[in-house]
Amino acid sequence: MAATATPSTQLVTPKPCIYASRGISRSSFACFGNETKGTSLTTKLRSSSFTPATQSLSKTYDFNPLKFGKRGGIKAMAGASDKQPLPGLPVDLRGKRAFIAGIADDNGYGWAIAKSLAAAGAEILVGTWVPALNIFETSLRRGKFDESRVLPDGSLMEITKVYPLDAVYDCPEDVPEDVKANKRYAGSSNWTVKEVAESVKQDFGTIDILVHSLANGPEVVKPLLETSRYGYLAAISASSYSFVSLLKHFAPIMNPGGATISLTYIASEKIIPGYGGGMSSAKAALESDTKVLAFEAGRKHNIRVNTISAGPLRSRAAKAIGFIDMMIDYSLENAPLQKELTADEVGNAAAFLASPLASAITGAVVYVDNGLNAMGVGVDSPVFRDLDIPRAQQS
Repeated sequence: MAATATPSTQLVTPKPCIYASRGISRSSFACFGNETKGTSLTTKLRSSSFTPATQSLSKTYDFNPLKFGKRGGIKAMAGASDKQPLPGLPVDLRGKRAFIAGIADDNGYGWAIAKSLAAAGAEILVGTWVPALNIFETSLRRGKFDESRVLPDGSLMEITKVYPLDAVYDCPEDVPEDVKANKRYAGSSNWTVKEVAESVKQDFGTIDILVHSLANGPEVVKPLLETSRYGYLAAISASSYSFVSLLKHFAPIMNPGGATISLTYIASEKIIPGYGGGMSSAKAALESDTKVLAFEAGRKHNIRVNTISAGPLRSRAAKAIGFIDMMIDYSLENAPLQKELTADEVGNAAAFLASPLASAITGAVVYVDNGLNAMGVGVDSPVFRDLDIPRAQQS
């Protein structure tokens, strides 16, 4: 159960990690029952790089006066949630607590997942890369994310606490001296994976949901044949082993029946020219690890482990490869569902996977890509110009 907190806001000190998640549009529907109350606020997709089941905050953060907890971290949780049963067959995560690693702004899959989990009633904790933490907290405090915090019922998503996190490092002994001396990390403490897990345990005791929304490939624009050993291993470390590390350190504080979710991409199993630097290998490793971890964490901790293979989106992370617009156009032309994918659709899939409705689903790669993964050929090819293939009506 989520810990009771008073309506306050609270700043936390920074600490590091390399994150990347993809774009988001402004609506979130986590209730899959007979009724979905409230209106969605949908805006254009925005790019990104890499945050409870309580009463909503006012339109701007109540940071006056600021209240500081012993561990810092933005605190924006208010009173107790309504425990009345929801109608129909809802995704009900009231009383659950989620830790989402990989949110540094309001433009990504991590943020979209946080919104859907919050809309379903979960309490939200966030892990943010140290160099991005100050900007993220400042923007949150000044209300710059208020529009994108709007949930389907009109309330604002609340973030109980933000932790500095660098998932590239497991424990303090792993951190090189040059990183410790880096001015971006000056004054930071307790930001390795092990330390953050210990901090969450100290602050809240347990969590129920763990989300891995992290990826980084420093040489992603290079073909695999031109990728250095350093670039390849860096992609694996930040994008796949980071999930193993997170689960290793958080599993002991997860309640039985808990769920973990990561984000992958179809390049793990099919060739996507231009998606280089070892990132395709990292995603393949992540999917393989998902199956093994589902067995190990399932047997040892009664925790489910799944990954979502999301389709292309215009985001800061996706723009790094340089041809995201062409990938989206290709998807629109060739996917079974001819529409642009929104981050909310990925967020809602994550809410379902984290809920009791998915209690028998583990070790799965769940495709949220308008069905593009099922296609064997591109039907927009001139080769198929004489075939009578239904196409979306142009507006």
